[in-house]
Amino acid sequence: MTEPEGTRFTRDHEWARWDGDLVRVGISDYAQDAVGDLVFIDLPNDGAVVSSGSAVAEVESTKTVSSVLAPVSGEIVEVHVEIGGNPDLINSDPYGEGWMFAIRPSDPGEFDRLLDSAAYAQHVKEVSG
Repeated sequence: MTEPEGTRFTRDHEWARWDGDLVRVGISDYAQDAVGDLVFIDLPNDGAVVSSGSAVAEVESTKTVSSVLAPVSGEIVEVHVEIGGNPDLINSDPYGEGWMFAIRPSDPGEFDRLLDSAAYAQHVKEVSG
Protein backbone atom coordinates (compact mmCIF):
# COMPACT_ATOMS: atom_id res chain seq x y z
CA MET A 1 0.00 0.00 0.00
CA THR A 2 1.31 3.45 -0.87
CA GLU A 3 1.09 6.08 1.83
CA PRO A 4 -0.12 9.61 0.99
CA GLU A 5 2.49 12.23 0.16
CA GLY A 6 3.86 14.08 3.16
CA THR A 7 3.42 11.13 5.52
CA ARG A 8 6.17 10.67 8.13
CA PHE A 9 6.84 7.69 10.37
CA THR A 10 8.23 6.69 13.74
CA ARG A 11 10.57 3.72 14.18
CA ASP A 12 7.68 2.14 16.12
CA HIS A 13 5.45 2.17 13.00
CA GLU A 14 3.11 5.08 13.68
CA TRP A 15 2.44 7.44 10.79
CA ALA A 16 1.89 11.19 11.05
CA ARG A 17 0.65 13.71 8.49
CA TRP A 18 -0.14 17.42 8.64
CA ASP A 19 -3.83 18.25 8.32
CA GLY A 20 -4.01 22.02 8.61
CA ASP A 21 -2.38 22.89 11.95
CA LEU A 22 -2.93 19.38 13.34
CA VAL A 23 -0.91 16.20 12.98
CA ARG A 24 -3.17 13.25 12.18
CA VAL A 25 -1.86 9.88 13.47
CA GLY A 26 -2.37 6.20 12.76
CA ILE A 27 -0.39 2.98 12.47
CA SER A 28 1.44 2.08 9.28
CA ASP A 29 0.36 -0.51 6.76
CA TYR A 30 3.35 -2.60 7.88
CA ALA A 31 2.17 -2.43 11.52
CA GLN A 32 -1.45 -3.32 10.82
CA ASP A 33 -0.30 -6.26 8.69
CA ALA A 34 2.10 -7.43 11.42
CA VAL A 35 -0.50 -7.38 14.20
CA GLY A 36 -3.26 -8.95 12.11
CA ASP A 37 -7.01 -8.42 12.28
CA LEU A 38 -7.80 -5.80 14.90
CA VAL A 39 -10.58 -6.56 17.35
CA PHE A 40 -10.32 -3.67 19.85
CA ILE A 41 -8.88 -0.17 20.04
CA ASP A 42 -8.35 1.83 23.22
CA LEU A 43 -8.25 5.45 22.05
CA PRO A 44 -6.88 8.43 23.99
CA ASN A 45 -9.07 11.13 25.51
CA ASP A 46 -9.68 14.45 23.81
CA GLY A 47 -7.66 17.11 25.57
CA ALA A 48 -4.91 14.77 26.76
CA VAL A 49 -1.46 16.33 26.70
CA VAL A 50 1.09 13.85 25.33
CA SER A 51 4.85 13.69 24.89
CA SER A 52 6.57 12.37 21.80
CA GLY A 53 7.23 8.65 22.28
CA SER A 54 4.66 8.19 25.05
CA ALA A 55 2.01 5.47 24.81
CA VAL A 56 -1.36 7.08 24.09
CA ALA A 57 -3.50 4.27 22.65
CA GLU A 58 -3.61 0.49 22.28
CA VAL A 59 -4.62 -1.80 19.47
CA GLU A 60 -5.58 -5.39 20.15
CA SER A 61 -5.64 -8.09 17.53
CA THR A 62 -6.24 -11.80 17.62
CA LYS A 63 -2.44 -12.15 18.01
CA THR A 64 -1.27 -9.37 20.34
CA VAL A 65 -1.83 -6.06 22.11
CA SER A 66 0.37 -3.17 20.96
CA SER A 67 0.82 0.37 22.21
CA VAL A 68 0.45 3.31 19.85
CA LEU A 69 2.95 6.06 20.63
CA ALA A 70 2.62 9.79 20.07
CA PRO A 71 4.88 10.80 17.17
CA VAL A 72 4.93 14.43 18.37
CA SER A 73 4.25 16.23 21.65
CA GLY A 74 1.13 18.30 22.12
CA GLU A 75 -2.57 18.12 22.88
CA ILE A 76 -4.91 15.52 21.44
CA VAL A 77 -7.70 17.59 19.96
CA GLU A 78 -9.56 15.03 17.89
CA VAL A 79 -10.21 11.32 18.33
CA HIS A 80 -11.61 9.13 15.56
CA VAL A 81 -14.28 7.48 17.70
CA GLU A 82 -15.88 5.64 14.76
CA ILE A 83 -12.95 3.22 14.59
CA GLY A 84 -13.66 2.13 18.16
CA GLY A 85 -16.67 0.22 16.87
CA ASN A 86 -15.09 -0.59 13.53
CA PRO A 87 -11.38 -1.38 14.13
CA ASP A 88 -11.04 -3.17 10.79
CA LEU A 89 -10.91 0.29 9.17
CA ILE A 90 -7.29 0.35 10.30
CA ASN A 91 -6.64 -2.94 8.50
CA SER A 92 -8.47 -1.93 5.33
CA ASP A 93 -7.43 1.75 5.08
CA PRO A 94 -4.58 2.54 7.51
CA TYR A 95 -3.63 5.87 5.86
CA GLY A 96 -7.19 7.08 5.28
CA GLU A 97 -10.25 6.14 7.35
CA GLY A 98 -7.99 4.20 9.72
CA TRP A 99 -6.52 7.32 11.36
CA MET A 100 -6.75 7.26 15.15
CA PHE A 101 -6.29 10.75 16.61
CA ALA A 102 -5.02 14.25 15.85
CA ILE A 103 -2.52 16.26 17.88
CA ARG A 104 -2.02 20.02 17.99
CA PRO A 105 1.79 19.94 18.28
CA SER A 106 3.54 22.01 20.93
CA ASP A 107 6.78 21.83 18.89
CA PRO A 108 6.02 21.57 15.15
CA GLY A 109 9.72 20.90 14.52
CA GLU A 110 9.32 17.41 15.99
CA PHE A 111 7.44 16.42 12.84
CA ASP A 112 10.50 17.17 10.71
CA ARG A 113 12.56 14.72 12.78
CA LEU A 114 10.28 11.79 11.89
CA LEU A 115 11.30 9.35 9.15
CA ASP A 116 10.31 10.17 5.58
CA SER A 117 8.91 7.39 3.37
CA ALA A 118 12.30 6.29 2.02
CA ALA A 119 13.92 6.14 5.48
CA TYR A 120 10.91 4.28 6.88
CA ALA A 121 11.00 1.75 4.03
CA GLN A 122 14.68 1.13 4.79
CA HIS A 123 13.86 0.74 8.52
CA VAL A 124 11.11 -1.81 7.73
CA LYS A 125 13.50 -3.71 5.50
CA GLU A 126 16.07 -3.85 8.33
CA VAL A 127 13.63 -4.98 11.03
CA SER A 128 11.85 -7.55 8.88
CA GLY A 129 15.09 -9.13 7.72
